[in-house]
Amino acid sequence: MPAPRGTALVTGASSGIGEATARLLAAAGTHVLLHGRDRERLAALAAQTGGTALEADLADPEAAGKLAERALAVTGRVDTLVNNAGLGWAGPLTELSPELLARLVAVNLTAPLELTRALLPGMLARGHGRIVFVTSIAGRTGVAGEAVYAATKSGLDAFADSLRFELHGTGVDVGVVVPGVVRTAFFERRGRPYTRTTPRPVSAQRVAAAVVRATHRPGDYYVPRWLRVPVALRGAVPGAYRALAMRFGAES
Repeated sequence: MPAPRGTALVTGASSGIGEATARLLAAAGTHVLLHGRDRERLAALAAQTGGTALEADLADPEAAGKLAERALAVTGRVDTLVNNAGLGWAGPLTELSPELLARLVAVNLTAPLELTRALLPGMLARGHGRIVFVTSIAGRTGVAGEAVYAATKSGLDAFADSLRFELHGTGVDVGVVVPGVVRTAFFERRGRPYTRTTPRPVSAQRVAAAVVRATHRPGDYYVPRWLRVPVALRGAVPGAYRALAMRFGAES
């Protein structure tokens, strides 16, 4: 499935899903604006893809607005926005510091909202654009030990759905990719490695392929697709779902 040409801004492109997405988009002829915090990795990826590195820490309250300005200064337009950057943390809520709680909310929720708000006017003026949000199954089902992370992803889901309704008929479309466990450094960075045998982690490349599909044909994409089942169960019989989750564990 072809990727959109033009210009795409991919956040969190210095590793994992973001890096894999940037490579796929660039291979299809898209000029990719590469956001991340790792300057060396971004520079290497830019050299390999012909993209433009835009280093920024999205936990900074002014970073998202400045990133949008820098992105527009490169080519004058952003046709596709992939809101992928995310931060995780695992452990009891009482052990989460106020500083890290604020950082989780800033990176996972506030920054994508601000980036979308800043870049949307140009898309509306042109009558065409794609906005893709990489959320998480944690935001749709809840996960013990990751309450704040799950809340930020759930908020992003609600924002994406609401925006989808708001933009109907404008030529600007919204896609959502909902990954489960992904084989990246995310779990080490969150402070607790993934140790369960099931579900098995999927590759970042597999999620990236879904992101590219969402830029071509907006909709909701679960990776892997069977994750629709627990989400449907939770919606149809929430009491039974919660009982099962408490008995067999809803923790990663």
